[in-house]
Amino acid sequence: MTPQSHFMVVAAIAPGREASLRKLLATMNVRPGVVDPANALLPFAAFPRLHFARFAVLGDATMADLEVFGLPRPRLPIYLVFMGDCDGPGREQLAELVQRAGEGLRRIFSHCKALDPRDDLLDWLIEHDRPVAAPYVNWIGRTVQQIREESALQRALSARVPRGVTDAAVDPQTMRRQLLAFARAEQAAGRLVLTPPAQTPLDWQIRNLLHAIGLPLAGLVLLPLLIVLLPVFLVLLRRHEKRDPEYCPRPRAAAVREMQELEDHDLSNSFTALGPVKPGLFRRWLVQLLLVLIAYACRHVFGRGHLGRVRTIHFAHWVFLDDKTRVLFASSYDGSHESYMDDFINKVAWGLNLIFSNGFGWPRTDWLIKGGAHHELRFKYYQRGHQLPTQVWYKAYPGLTLADLDRNRRIREGFERVEMSDAQVLAWLRLL
Repeated sequence: MTPQSHFMVVAAIAPGREASLRKLLATMNVRPGVVDPANALLPFAAFPRLHFARFAVLGDATMADLEVFGLPRPRLPIYLVFMGDCDGPGREQLAELVQRAGEGLRRIFSHCKALDPRDDLLDWLIEHDRPVAAPYVNWIGRTVQQIREESALQRALSARVPRGVTDAAVDPQTMRRQLLAFARAEQAAGRLVLTPPAQTPLDWQIRNLLHAIGLPLAGLVLLPLLIVLLPVFLVLLRRHEKRDPEYCPRPRAAAVREMQELEDHDLSNSFTALGPVKPGLFRRWLVQLLLVLIAYACRHVFGRGHLGRVRTIHFAHWVFLDDKTRVLFASSYDGSHESYMDDFINKVAWGLNLIFSNGFGWPRTDWLIKGGAHHELRFKYYQRGHQLPTQVWYKAYPGLTLADLDRNRRIREGFERVEMSDAQVLAWLRLL
């Protein structure tokens, strides 16, 4: 198994360079919201281990919300973020990007502070590669190569299945033998490839095991202290929940239209949002603790097709910025923006509240998990108000949803099985 990882390069844009940077990034698209995978600056399609990638300009207008309640608005830089999800180590993917598209990357990042023409570009990117507080991978170990090969298998087999395959007149075993013979002939001719999974790296297995047992062990050691502190925590939590301001104004129509112009060009979409953490040590420490727990759950519980009950997210990331005073959330998901938000409200609103209730202005919560995102209209105003345009967004397998990837995985499993009952064969044929 090849585990997935990521890179998250964040750099402050030099004064006066934002407009020219936006113009340059626009040349990477065929039209707004639709990337050219072979664009001259960074031809994403040339990198076979890259699942998703994006460039986004992080200018957070919601910091002005602080002034509504008499809080000082800090002067923060406007950032350029370049992030990607890949098979294998993220640093290796960055090295490959620099090797093949270094000139284009240097043109892009020349708009940022501190990049000197004499600097080694890879070293500079690694220096600006921010740690991700909590990453989520829909299916750990599923590579771009596997996705493409299994999609090719599905297309090849489905083209050979006649209509009425589920009729009683069709002999399922005969049909399966014919399909297997055809596919194996295609494999022998080199027109169809199904690469066996790679061996899981030993160092990753060791780190993963230590991570899996380390957090529960630490919790067990600290359990007596946690029990003593729990009443204090609950009192502080309720005090903050009652006093924290709720601020969910309706977003400007022009801003919403700007987002919508970038959405629904494929079966999947990107989401990028940024906002300040509520002032005070309590919220800052709480959000850090919760993201540690979320990172653990994403790594050891939710790596097989779902995040809670949500099954439409390919990758997601929570990242701290500016000394942990702001949190960036970025995801790649299937379906429309509206269905994505409804999925969260209907299935994991409590999970949203756990982390995002620590964001300034979030709809009021009770006991951390109640309320909040359950207030549908206020929640939708809030998330649209904090969403930022994603200037460039790349997906390695356009037209395929997570439901398709799961179906294709099961098709391959059925193809590679030695024996199947008639009922199992019929169920397999229906997948085609």
